Amino acid sequence: MAEQRNPKEPKNEPKSAAKNEPKKARLDKAYVADTALDLLNDVGLEGLTLRAIAKELNVQAPALYWHFKNKQALLDEMATVMFRRMTETGTEAGAETGQEAGKGVGYEPGGSWQEWLLLGNRQLRATLLRYRDGAKVFSGSRFTGTDHGPQMEANLRFLVDAGFTPDQATWASSTTYMYTLGFVTEEQGMRSEGPDAPPPVDVAERAELLADYPMAAAAGEQLFAAYDERFEEGLRLIVAGIEARYGLR
Repeated sequence: MAEQRNPKEPKNEPKSAAKNEPKKARLDKAYVADTALDLLNDVGLEGLTLRAIAKELNVQAPALYWHFKNKQALLDEMATVMFRRMTETGTEAGAETGQEAGKGVGYEPGGSWQEWLLLGNRQLRATLLRYRDGAKVFSGSRFTGTDHGPQMEANLRFLVDAGFTPDQATWASSTTYMYTLGFVTEEQGMRSEGPDAPPPVDVAERAELLADYPMAAAAGEQLFAAYDERFEEGLRLIVAGIEARYGLR
């Protein structure tokens, strides 16, 4: 006769049950930064908390502090990964938001210095636009390691060989870089996504509101649309200014 069991007595769980628990990935800085960049496109920079990243990684938030002392340290690593992806795979100049990286444009400077500055900043904009709030992640971040060293050295050397002094080369490259970063920050802010994002500017409604100021009203078509054309025109204005300022052709 089989032995009867008390129904209140807990059943022994089979040892194999533990195998059904989700496995925790081995954490390192690169893996955390990759995960954070993927999550960034879903929640934006404001929603990208260490707690949210930890949940995505199936770990406790304190585990992330082993690699990053604060959120800014994580942003520094994310910006480094973004830069690394840009230089390793390349991004087609003029790529639209969300476009996958295309054939690498390469980072061996060539052609005129004017075209090189234009090309490099088109690439930078395309890369930033691949990530929600990508410009905000880049802004104020400090690259970790020395991955950016070879490209920066090649760019500055190219400009010096074209007739710039070392200081002028630094000013020219950093000025175009900051223009691109600022432009994309504004562009992404005006075209922000998410449930709490404001609606796009109604250009016609704005023109009607500013009817007493016809030039200001008409400017709306340029200020809140045609971002590709505006970026290109602004970048060319800066490059032309560098050419005029330093007397370089």
